[in-house]
Amino acid sequence: MASNSGEVVYKIYRALTYGLSPLIRLHLRWRKFRGREHPFRWRERLGRPSAHRPTGHLIWFHAVSLGEGLATIPLIKCCLEKRPDVTVLMTTTTTSAFEVIKNKLPSNVIYQFAPLDIPAVVDAFLHYWRPNAVMLMESELWPNLVMGAARNGISLVLLNGRMSAKSFQSWSKPVFLPLVALMLSKFSLILPLSTVQGIHFQLLQAPPFFIRYPGDLKCATEDFDISEGDKKSLEEFQANLFHRKVWMASSIHKGEEELFIRAHNMLKQKHPDIITIIVPRKPHLGQEIALGKTICDSITMLYGSSILWKLQDEGVSVALRSHSHELTPGTNIYVVDTLGELRNFYRLTPIAVIGGSFLLGSTGHNLSEAAAAGCAVLTGHHIGHFSHMMLEMQRVNPLSVLQISGEKLEEAVCELFDNVKILEARREAARQAYHALSTGIVENFWVVLDFHIFKKLTRDGFCEAENPTIKLKL
Repeated sequence: MASNSGEVVYKIYRALTYGLSPLIRLHLRWRKFRGREHPFRWRERLGRPSAHRPTGHLIWFHAVSLGEGLATIPLIKCCLEKRPDVTVLMTTTTTSAFEVIKNKLPSNVIYQFAPLDIPAVVDAFLHYWRPNAVMLMESELWPNLVMGAARNGISLVLLNGRMSAKSFQSWSKPVFLPLVALMLSKFSLILPLSTVQGIHFQLLQAPPFFIRYPGDLKCATEDFDISEGDKKSLEEFQANLFHRKVWMASSIHKGEEELFIRAHNMLKQKHPDIITIIVPRKPHLGQEIALGKTICDSITMLYGSSILWKLQDEGVSVALRSHSHELTPGTNIYVVDTLGELRNFYRLTPIAVIGGSFLLGSTGHNLSEAAAAGCAVLTGHHIGHFSHMMLEMQRVNPLSVLQISGEKLEEAVCELFDNVKILEARREAARQAYHALSTGIVENFWVVLDFHIFKKLTRDGFCEAENPTIKLKL
C-alpha cells in the first residue's frame, strides 16, 4: 500500500517537473547570465556531456558542493587504486566546487556538472553515461534521478547519508513520506554518518538490512598538492606571522562577521600585534568586509550593508587575499576571499574558530580539517549534524573541541593567547581526535562497497547498462 501511494506521489512529481521544465531551463539560463553557472559548461546541467564515455564499467559519484566533493576524493582514489579497470565519473552542482575540485581529482576521473532533476535531462544523462552504480553523497535524494536509476537496474548507494532536522521533518509529513520511502527502498546500500542518522532513515522506512556504519567520510581529509607559486606565497605569509598573535575565523556566514570583528577589537586592546584571519564561506562576503560601502554598492544591494566604515573608524587595517595585498606589520585583519585555500591556512594558525555555528539556524562546518592541521578548535552551539563529529572528537579527548557562545569568544581566544600550556594541550588533543576518527575510514568504506557493488561487477561481467548497443528504459 505504501509503495503504491509512493508511486502516485512520484508520478505527480514527475509530471510537475516535466511541466515546469521550460521554466527551469529558463532559470538556468538566467543563472548563467548572472554568473552563477559555468559560462561554457552550463549545458552539462541539461544532460549534454562534454566528455566521451569510455567502454567498460563506470561508477558515478555525485556531491552537491565543495565540502562534500572534497570528502569524496579519498574514496574515489581508493576505488581507482583497488579497481583500475573501473572508470569514475564525478559530478557536482556548484561552480565553486567545480573550480576547486577539478584540480584535485585524479587525471583519469571524468568530471561533469550534475544534471537537473527533470525527466528528460536525467534520462539523457543516464542514457549517455550508462553507470553501473550511482554513489550519492549525504542528502542528494532527487526523485527523478533515483527512480530513473532504479528503473534501469543501476545500483544506488548513499554515502555519508544524513538529513537535517528540517529535512527529516519535511520528509516525515504524510504527503512526502510515501515518496521518500519509495526512493529509499531503491537503494542497494545506505551508509549513514552516524547511528542517529541511521535511525532517521529507518523511521523514513529505509530497509534496515541495507544500512551499514563505516564512519564519517568528512573525517578522512587528505593533503593536496599545491603549486610552487602558492607554496612560496604561503611561506612568505607565514614568515610575516612570526612573533604575532594569530587566530582564524573560518567558514563564516553573513551576519557573523560583526561578531568576529568585535572579538578582534577587544583582543587588540591587550594584544596590539594581533592578526585575525577571516575566511568567509562565500568570497563575496570577504570583499564586502574589506572593500567597503562606496566600492561595493552592487554587492551591498544584494548582500546587505558593508562594515568597512566601522573598521576605518576604529583604525583597523584590512588586507584582501584576492587582491594580493601584502601582510604588513600594520595589517590587523587578513581576509581570505578565495576558494580552496582553507586547509592551507589552517596550517598557519594555532587557533581556528569554525564559523557557520554562532547564529540561530546555522548548521556548522567540518571540524576535522582544523583538527588535522593541529589547530586548537573552537565552534559555536549551532552545528547541526556536525554535533556527532564534535561529540566523537570530545570522546577521544575532551580538550579537542571547545564549544562556546559568541559572547564568550573573546575570552576563550584570549585565554589561549595568554596560556601556552592550555593552547598546546588543545592543539595536541585535536590532533589525537582527528587521527583516532580518521584512521581506517576510507578502507572501511571500500570494504563495504567492494562487497556490495564492485564484486558484483566482477561476478556479472559486463552489465547491461555498460553495453552501448542497449538503450536504457526512459
